[in-house]
Amino acid sequence: LGTALGDWMADDTGLGYNGSALVIAVVLAIVAVLYFFTTMSRTTLFWAAFILTRPLGATIANSLDKPIAAGGLAIGDFSVSAALIVVITVCILVIPQRPGPHPAAFSPRP
Repeated sequence: LGTALGDWMADDTGLGYNGSALVIAVVLAIVAVLYFFTTMSRTTLFWAAFILTRPLGATIANSLDKPIAAGGLAIGDFSVSAALIVVITVCILVIPQRPGPHPAAFSPRP
């Protein structure tokens, strides 16, 4: 569903890859605002965000991979994958890793 929705938005609505990614990102931001500022079901908001990340990822991947004539950047799968590996590795090494609090700290005392 994610790739299909991303492709449909990019190809059939006339938004292109970047426009489709922007629309999906705005909807995802609205879900985040609902999470922080309403009492809407957290389960519903989680699944909405989870579902929206699929077409967003597919659309961004297409915008990086497709030829320039098709509206992409023609970077290529290998280059994008290599860059992503570098970014993930740097984040793991630079961002401090700390354990969270023990779950028992949140349970009510008898």
